[in-house]
Amino acid sequence: MDRLTGMRSFVGVAQAKSFSHAARSLGISRSLVSRHIADLESQLGVRLFNRTARAVSLTEPGQHYFEFCERVLAEIDAEEAALQGLRDKVEGQLSIICPKWIGHLDLGEAIASFAVDHPKIHVRFEVGGMSDRNYDFLGDGYDIAFHTRELRDSSLLIKKVASLEFLLCAAPDYLEQVGPPEEASDLAEHDCLVNTNDPVWHLSQDGRKHNIKVLNAVYSSNSYLTLQKAAVRGRGIGLLPMRTVCDDVAERRLVRVLPAYEVPNRSLYAIYSPGGQRVQKVKVFLDYISEWFLKNPMTPSRPLKTA
Repeated sequence: MDRLTGMRSFVGVAQAKSFSHAARSLGISRSLVSRHIADLESQLGVRLFNRTARAVSLTEPGQHYFEFCERVLAEIDAEEAALQGLRDKVEGQLSIICPKWIGHLDLGEAIASFAVDHPKIHVRFEVGGMSDRNYDFLGDGYDIAFHTRELRDSSLLIKKVASLEFLLCAAPDYLEQVGPPEEASDLAEHDCLVNTNDPVWHLSQDGRKHNIKVLNAVYSSNSYLTLQKAAVRGRGIGLLPMRTVCDDVAERRLVRVLPAYEVPNRSLYAIYSPGGQRVQKVKVFLDYISEWFLKNPMTPSRPLKTA
């Protein structure tokens, strides 16, 4: 028998002065309550109750033990209630981490908006420095990690919060100088701007996939922002997040390349622990971020220009 379970049965009988009434209030059978008391008396080596046909009363050792049990159970209940309150309160610290390139998208703007709208939550947002092992962020003290690849770890939860569109694009000046590519295979002859964490470009045409290992990477970086700047200055063709180049496309500083080919979207996932004391804060945060991306689409104000 679990000692705390026995203590609760004992306190229930002492307060009700009845095994039957205690059983009903505890939601268990009378025989189980009797067994709990018998086990306690056996473990303690004392008789806790005087039993007669009409009444149940505490013995002297029983009275001492009753006062002890009431104090212990009250402290346990108070501590559990406090922890429950911490878990459910939408306030306190919330720590978030993501790879550098995701943090340089407008995810940072979404998180800043959340911090303004929920001033009782103190946000810590770290960009970069993530381990290759997705679950390590928990051991480093973070509540949530953002990523774009699916997670296969049954101990963690994953929620899709947005779909990220990518665009194969270049500056009009560059395309006027060398001519636009006509087929995916033509990219081998072009200057390309490549993210070092994304060296293979995935395209599709009429259901056929083209996985292109970029051979002529004239400019590479782990930051899409720097690749965007190089693309605008005419250094070559880049596969860039639409949320990064949206304004450049709208103002025709960049134009779409290979319009007959599709670039698959990538899902933006939030990874987090299923338990802990911050469940409610995490839920409120993820609901907010998902809604923010829905309310702030990255579609340019004018139709996409093509080469």
